[in-house]
Amino acid sequence: MTPARSRRPGAPTRTERGIPEATVARLPVYLRALTALSDSGIATASSEDLATAAGVNSAKLRKDLSYLGSYGTRGVGYDVEYLRYQIAREIGVTQDWAVVIVGIGNLGHALANYSGFGTRGFRIVALLDADPQLVGERIGDMVVRDFAELEDIVAADRVSIGVITTPAGPAQEVCDRLVAAGVTSILNFAPVVLSVPDGVDIRKVDLSIELQILAYHEQRKSGEAALPPVPELPPMNGLATDLPSVGGGVGA
Repeated sequence: MTPARSRRPGAPTRTERGIPEATVARLPVYLRALTALSDSGIATASSEDLATAAGVNSAKLRKDLSYLGSYGTRGVGYDVEYLRYQIAREIGVTQDWAVVIVGIGNLGHALANYSGFGTRGFRIVALLDADPQLVGERIGDMVVRDFAELEDIVAADRVSIGVITTPAGPAQEVCDRLVAAGVTSILNFAPVVLSVPDGVDIRKVDLSIELQILAYHEQRKSGEAALPPVPELPPMNGLATDLPSVGGGVGA
């Protein structure tokens, strides 16, 4: 068995096709911008127009798209629909991906109610939790099912993507069960770093870190002179328990 490992900055930065991970991360942004242009009735767009819509500079956009092939025409720009399809195909959202959400607390509810997954190639096939008080609850047109059914659901629906919205405590156990069941991609909202074996891709979404980054920029805007005294920090081993939980009752 391949040893488990944590995915951290410094891991391989290119995909198997040789596309840098930073470029892969921007492709969905380009796809969203192209979709907005298409919805506005725009048939062709220059690199400058597309870069503005995506919030990047045009040189970076042209370099990113060069990894996919030559889809632009000098003096004309990009065919919006054609480039939109090519990017969608490259990142795999022209397929139908089965997804399970584990941990139906506040965040799990919000994701379950989000209607945008289906139009982007993702099909939520199950909402799972171990809390008997949550099992059987109806959210939209779905019913929360027992986490004990995970393996059967993954096999029956050929689930390849799992979303973890549990508290930190049970998150690694949930991750291990997902991997053992055959899930090879995980989106983690739990406030903890998870270890996965080689061959499993994991992405972490940490809202508190994003807020802290914004706080840094706000601090720079207001000037360092206005900074308050640095308070005494709590012990690091108590950090995780001080974080608010957003998940359901899995593993509780």
